[in-house]
Amino acid sequence: MPIKNRLSELHTEIVGWRRDIHAHPELRFEEHRTANLVAEQLREFGCDEVVTEVGRTGVVGVIRGHQNTTGITIGFRADMDALPLQEMTDLPHASIHPGKMHACGHDGHTAILLGSAKYLAETRNFDGTVVLIFQPAEEGGGGAKAMIADGMMDRWNIQEVYGMHNWPGIPVGQFAVREGAQMAAADFFEIKVTGRGGHAALPHQAVDTTLVASHVVVSVQSIVSRNVDPLKALVVSICGMRSDSDTFNVIPEEIILRGTVRYFDPLVQTQIINRLKVLAENTANAFGASAEVAYMPCVPPTINSPEAAARAAEVALIISGSVIRDQDPVMPGEDFADMLAERPGAFLFIGNGDSAALHNPAYEFNDDAIPAGCSWFAEMAESRMPMA
Repeated sequence: MPIKNRLSELHTEIVGWRRDIHAHPELRFEEHRTANLVAEQLREFGCDEVVTEVGRTGVVGVIRGHQNTTGITIGFRADMDALPLQEMTDLPHASIHPGKMHACGHDGHTAILLGSAKYLAETRNFDGTVVLIFQPAEEGGGGAKAMIADGMMDRWNIQEVYGMHNWPGIPVGQFAVREGAQMAAADFFEIKVTGRGGHAALPHQAVDTTLVASHVVVSVQSIVSRNVDPLKALVVSICGMRSDSDTFNVIPEEIILRGTVRYFDPLVQTQIINRLKVLAENTANAFGASAEVAYMPCVPPTINSPEAAARAAEVALIISGSVIRDQDPVMPGEDFADMLAERPGAFLFIGNGDSAALHNPAYEFNDDAIPAGCSWFAEMAESRMPMA
């Protein structure tokens, strides 16, 4: 595996940054400590520009190559936020903040991009400009949109943008990237079911929202099986039910259902919205209740441009000796999609080995993946913008 020698030398230092970030997780738009750590390191590396508070808590660093005759500017992005999850590991660097955990590897992504930044600032062996994007609030907070709305793409004239995410199940240090859809769109919805509360022993005097909501849950499952073309991938999951009662003997007046929708074809979204409303409202009406649907588009599908995906795969092949090009798209969403909607680019996976699943309280980023991840970013800059 042709890992860059300098990045192998820096491995221990980068691991230290990663574990420090892991021990101090911060939720979306609360990444103040992490952002300060990133900004301080970028300044220490000698970046040409370091700008904080981009998209609220985001950080942007700029490194210009020894030459700038091509006029090419490439953006490299890492996410910084953690999840509202209680860590269940015995690691010496486990989270010190109850109910907060880096269970998706954003600590690893941030450390990898920092390591790449140190190398690129030292060598500057490229003809163009690298913009380092440290993004807040990837986990459902719209951090990518916030940075874009802050003018990031135009301010630094970013022409292409690339990102990376660790992926359990892929061998450590191996990469996977594909043209077109890499990850699904991720939308959210809420269904409020309103009936008539009452005594649990006198259900005939009430309109039982628990019963109504249960029928709505079952009805909604027909969207995938009976309303959308079976050749179009779709997931509709109701993930929570909450009532305004916390006792054993009260039929609640109101129940809230919350869920998510995942798909690749944007045309499917209209079908989903219409069917959610029709099924929820009519099912509730049949029981004498009412239902109100709030649908919240979150991120579009993550779509890699063919040219950028090919470049990403070529560099992955240089680093790891092989690259997975035929992996199926996956249904989790990623708000890097918002950046790809603004500029051509690609998002690829780097193997995390045989680890716990993402968003699992036992998950741990595999530090052995760091040299390959750093080398990919570094080689991407050098091969996309070669010196004359």
